[in-house]
Amino acid sequence: MKKLWMFSLVLLVLSGCATAQNEYDPLEPMNRKIDAFNDVVDRAAMKPAVHGYQAVVSKPVRGLVSNFFDNATYGNTILNDFLQGKVRQGFGDISRFVINSTLGFAGIADVATPMGFEKHDEDLGQTLAVWGVGKTAYLEYPFLGPNSVRNTPDFVTATATDLTFWLFLITTPQVTIPVTVMKYVDKRARAMEASNLRDEVALDPYMFTREAWRQHREYEIYDGNPPKPQVTQEDTSDDWEEDDFGD
Repeated sequence: MKKLWMFSLVLLVLSGCATAQNEYDPLEPMNRKIDAFNDVVDRAAMKPAVHGYQAVVSKPVRGLVSNFFDNATYGNTILNDFLQGKVRQGFGDISRFVINSTLGFAGIADVATPMGFEKHDEDLGQTLAVWGVGKTAYLEYPFLGPNSVRNTPDFVTATATDLTFWLFLITTPQVTIPVTVMKYVDKRARAMEASNLRDEVALDPYMFTREAWRQHREYEIYDGNPPKPQVTQEDTSDDWEEDDFGD
Protein backbone atom coordinates (compact mmCIF):
# COMPACT_ATOMS: atom_id res chain seq x y z
CA MET A 1 0.00 0.00 0.00
CA LYS A 2 2.82 2.40 0.86
CA LYS A 3 4.57 1.81 -2.45
CA LEU A 4 1.27 2.25 -4.30
CA TRP A 5 0.71 5.60 -2.57
CA MET A 6 4.21 6.80 -3.43
CA PHE A 7 3.81 5.71 -7.06
CA SER A 8 0.46 7.52 -7.28
CA LEU A 9 2.05 10.67 -5.90
CA VAL A 10 4.80 10.55 -8.48
CA LEU A 11 2.31 10.15 -11.33
CA LEU A 12 0.19 13.01 -10.00
CA VAL A 13 3.11 15.41 -9.75
CA LEU A 14 4.64 14.45 -13.07
CA SER A 15 1.29 14.95 -14.80
CA GLY A 16 1.07 18.38 -13.21
CA CYS A 17 4.40 19.39 -14.71
CA ALA A 18 2.85 19.46 -18.16
CA THR A 19 -0.14 21.61 -17.22
CA ALA A 20 -0.75 25.33 -17.34
CA GLN A 21 0.35 25.57 -13.71
CA ASN A 22 3.86 26.27 -14.96
CA GLU A 23 2.83 29.74 -16.07
CA TYR A 24 2.55 30.67 -12.41
CA ASP A 25 6.31 30.56 -11.98
CA PRO A 26 7.50 33.80 -13.64
CA LEU A 27 10.31 34.07 -11.09
CA GLU A 28 11.76 30.65 -11.87
CA PRO A 29 15.38 31.80 -12.40
CA MET A 30 15.44 33.46 -8.96
CA ASN A 31 13.50 30.62 -7.37
CA ARG A 32 15.96 28.04 -8.67
CA LYS A 33 18.88 29.93 -7.14
CA ILE A 34 17.12 30.11 -3.79
CA ASP A 35 16.21 26.43 -4.08
CA ALA A 36 19.87 25.57 -4.67
CA PHE A 37 20.84 27.64 -1.62
CA ASN A 38 18.18 25.94 0.51
CA ASP A 39 19.38 22.54 -0.66
CA VAL A 40 22.93 23.33 0.48
CA VAL A 41 21.68 24.49 3.89
CA ASP A 42 19.43 21.44 4.17
CA ARG A 43 22.20 18.97 3.41
CA ALA A 44 24.75 20.73 5.60
CA ALA A 45 22.61 21.49 8.63
CA MET A 46 19.00 20.35 8.66
CA LYS A 47 19.35 16.75 7.51
CA PRO A 48 22.19 15.96 9.96
CA ALA A 49 20.15 17.58 12.74
CA VAL A 50 17.10 15.50 11.83
CA HIS A 51 19.10 12.28 11.61
CA GLY A 52 20.55 12.98 15.06
CA TYR A 53 17.10 13.83 16.42
CA GLN A 54 15.61 10.62 15.04
CA ALA A 55 18.51 8.56 16.39
CA VAL A 56 18.21 9.95 19.91
CA VAL A 57 14.45 10.45 20.27
CA SER A 58 12.07 7.55 19.79
CA LYS A 59 9.21 7.82 17.31
CA PRO A 60 6.47 7.92 20.00
CA VAL A 61 8.24 10.79 21.77
CA ARG A 62 8.71 12.61 18.45
CA GLY A 63 4.96 12.28 17.99
CA LEU A 64 4.38 14.01 21.33
CA VAL A 65 6.69 16.86 20.27
CA SER A 66 4.77 17.25 17.00
CA ASN A 67 1.48 17.26 18.94
CA PHE A 68 2.74 20.10 21.14
CA PHE A 69 3.73 22.33 18.22
CA ASP A 70 0.55 21.50 16.30
CA ASN A 71 -1.52 22.58 19.28
CA ALA A 72 0.54 25.70 19.95
CA THR A 73 0.00 26.89 16.37
CA TYR A 74 -3.63 25.78 16.07
CA GLY A 75 -4.91 29.30 16.63
CA ASN A 76 -4.18 30.08 12.99
CA THR A 77 -6.56 27.33 11.91
CA ILE A 78 -9.26 28.58 14.28
CA LEU A 79 -8.90 32.17 13.04
CA ASN A 80 -9.15 31.15 9.39
CA ASP A 81 -12.08 28.84 10.09
CA PHE A 82 -14.15 31.91 10.93
CA LEU A 83 -12.63 34.07 8.19
CA GLN A 84 -13.78 31.44 5.68
CA GLY A 85 -17.25 31.29 7.18
CA LYS A 86 -16.77 27.80 8.63
CA VAL A 87 -18.43 28.75 11.90
CA ARG A 88 -19.36 25.24 13.04
CA GLN A 89 -15.86 23.97 12.24
CA GLY A 90 -14.40 26.97 14.05
CA PHE A 91 -16.22 26.22 17.30
CA GLY A 92 -15.26 22.56 16.94
CA ASP A 93 -11.62 23.55 16.56
CA ILE A 94 -11.85 25.81 19.62
CA SER A 95 -13.12 22.81 21.58
CA ARG A 96 -10.30 20.69 20.19
CA PHE A 97 -7.72 23.27 21.24
CA VAL A 98 -9.13 23.66 24.75
CA ILE A 99 -9.35 19.90 25.31
CA ASN A 100 -5.81 19.23 24.11
CA SER A 101 -4.42 22.23 26.00
CA THR A 102 -5.91 21.00 29.28
CA LEU A 103 -6.53 17.26 29.28
CA GLY A 104 -3.71 16.79 26.78
CA PHE A 105 -1.14 18.61 28.92
CA ALA A 106 -0.46 21.64 26.67
CA GLY A 107 -1.20 19.59 23.57
CA ILE A 108 1.46 16.94 24.15
CA ALA A 109 -1.23 14.29 23.98
CA ASP A 110 -3.91 14.46 21.31
CA VAL A 111 -6.93 13.40 23.32
CA ALA A 112 -9.41 15.44 21.26
CA THR A 113 -9.25 13.29 18.11
CA PRO A 114 -10.51 10.10 19.84
CA MET A 115 -13.29 12.25 21.30
CA GLY A 116 -14.49 13.10 17.79
CA PHE A 117 -12.89 16.51 17.28
CA GLU A 118 -11.26 16.25 13.87
CA LYS A 119 -8.00 18.07 13.19
CA HIS A 120 -8.10 20.69 10.42
CA ASP A 121 -5.49 22.76 8.65
CA GLU A 122 -6.50 26.26 7.57
CA ASP A 123 -4.37 29.32 6.88
CA LEU A 124 -4.64 32.80 5.42
CA GLY A 125 -3.52 31.62 1.98
CA GLN A 126 -6.53 29.29 1.84
CA THR A 127 -8.76 32.08 3.14
CA LEU A 128 -7.64 34.46 0.40
CA ALA A 129 -8.37 31.75 -2.17
CA VAL A 130 -11.86 31.32 -0.72
CA TRP A 131 -12.32 35.08 -0.91
CA GLY A 132 -11.59 34.94 -4.63
CA VAL A 133 -7.89 35.73 -4.88
CA GLY A 134 -6.64 33.68 -7.82
CA LYS A 135 -3.41 31.76 -8.24
CA THR A 136 -0.33 33.90 -7.91
CA ALA A 137 3.36 33.54 -8.60
CA TYR A 138 5.21 30.67 -6.99
CA LEU A 139 7.94 31.82 -4.59
CA GLU A 140 10.70 30.00 -2.78
CA TYR A 141 11.96 31.74 0.32
CA PRO A 142 15.46 31.31 1.77
CA PHE A 143 15.38 28.76 4.62
CA LEU A 144 11.54 28.58 4.52
CA GLY A 145 11.09 26.87 1.16
CA PRO A 146 8.05 26.77 -1.18
CA ASN A 147 5.40 29.45 -1.01
CA SER A 148 3.44 31.87 -3.20
CA VAL A 149 2.49 35.53 -3.31
CA ARG A 150 -1.05 34.69 -2.21
CA ASN A 151 0.13 32.65 0.73
CA THR A 152 2.84 35.07 1.92
CA PRO A 153 0.55 37.16 4.24
CA ASP A 154 0.01 34.00 6.26
CA PHE A 155 3.41 34.62 7.83
CA VAL A 156 1.75 37.44 9.78
CA THR A 157 -1.30 35.55 11.05
CA ALA A 158 0.68 32.35 11.69
CA THR A 159 3.15 34.26 13.85
CA ALA A 160 0.47 36.31 15.62
CA THR A 161 -1.45 33.15 16.60
CA ASP A 162 1.61 31.06 17.54
CA LEU A 163 1.59 30.58 21.31
CA THR A 164 5.27 29.63 21.36
CA PHE A 165 6.12 33.00 19.76
CA TRP A 166 4.35 34.97 22.49
CA LEU A 167 5.38 32.64 25.30
CA PHE A 168 9.07 32.70 24.51
CA LEU A 169 9.12 36.32 23.34
CA ILE A 170 9.17 37.36 26.98
CA THR A 171 11.58 34.66 28.14
CA THR A 172 15.33 34.40 27.90
CA PRO A 173 17.20 33.44 24.71
CA GLN A 174 18.32 30.30 26.53
CA VAL A 175 14.72 29.11 26.26
CA THR A 176 13.63 30.75 23.02
CA ILE A 177 16.47 29.55 20.80
CA PRO A 178 16.34 25.82 21.66
CA VAL A 179 12.55 25.71 21.33
CA THR A 180 12.66 27.51 17.98
CA VAL A 181 15.33 25.13 16.73
CA MET A 182 13.30 22.15 17.92
CA LYS A 183 10.24 23.51 16.13
CA TYR A 184 11.99 23.61 12.76
CA VAL A 185 13.78 20.30 13.29
CA ASP A 186 10.41 18.69 14.02
CA LYS A 187 8.93 20.28 10.91
CA ARG A 188 11.82 19.05 8.76
CA ALA A 189 11.62 15.56 10.26
CA ARG A 190 7.99 15.25 9.18
CA ALA A 191 8.96 16.06 5.60
CA MET A 192 11.91 13.65 5.49
CA GLU A 193 10.06 10.80 3.76
CA ALA A 194 8.65 13.10 1.09
CA SER A 195 12.04 14.70 0.40
CA ASN A 196 13.69 11.28 0.17
CA LEU A 197 11.08 10.27 -2.39
CA ARG A 198 11.79 13.41 -4.40
CA ASP A 199 15.54 12.75 -4.34
CA GLU A 200 14.99 9.19 -5.55
CA VAL A 201 12.60 9.76 -8.45
CA ALA A 202 12.78 13.39 -9.57
CA LEU A 203 14.86 14.26 -12.62
CA ASP A 204 14.31 17.93 -11.74
CA PRO A 205 13.91 18.25 -7.93
CA TYR A 206 12.95 21.93 -8.19
CA MET A 207 10.08 21.24 -10.60
CA PHE A 208 8.97 18.22 -8.59
CA THR A 209 8.85 20.27 -5.38
CA ARG A 210 7.02 23.14 -7.05
CA GLU A 211 4.30 20.96 -8.56
CA ALA A 212 3.92 18.84 -5.43
CA TRP A 213 3.49 22.01 -3.37
CA ARG A 214 0.89 23.36 -5.79
CA GLN A 215 -1.04 20.08 -5.85
CA HIS A 216 -1.05 20.01 -2.05
CA ARG A 217 -2.27 23.61 -1.83
CA GLU A 218 -5.13 22.86 -4.23
CA TYR A 219 -6.07 19.88 -2.08
CA GLU A 220 -6.11 22.04 1.08
CA ILE A 221 -8.01 24.96 -0.48
CA TYR A 222 -10.82 22.68 -1.63
CA ASP A 223 -10.83 20.61 1.58
CA GLY A 224 -9.68 17.48 -0.19
CA ASN A 225 -12.03 17.79 -3.16
CA PRO A 226 -10.30 19.90 -5.82
CA PRO A 227 -12.27 20.42 -9.04
CA LYS A 228 -11.38 18.23 -11.96
CA PRO A 229 -9.54 20.00 -14.81
CA GLN A 230 -11.92 21.07 -17.54
CA VAL A 231 -11.32 19.24 -20.81
CA THR A 232 -12.03 21.29 -23.92
CA GLN A 233 -13.11 19.96 -27.30
CA GLU A 234 -9.68 20.83 -28.62
CA ASP A 235 -8.05 18.67 -25.96
CA THR A 236 -10.20 15.65 -26.83
CA SER A 237 -9.91 15.92 -30.59
CA ASP A 238 -7.75 13.41 -32.40
CA ASP A 239 -4.50 14.88 -33.69
CA TRP A 240 -4.60 12.50 -36.67
CA GLU A 241 -6.85 13.26 -39.59
CA GLU A 242 -8.45 10.48 -41.61
CA ASP A 243 -6.63 11.65 -44.73
CA ASP A 244 -3.29 10.95 -43.01
CA PHE A 245 -3.98 7.23 -43.36
CA GLY A 246 -4.89 7.35 -47.05
CA ASP A 247 -2.83 5.82 -49.79
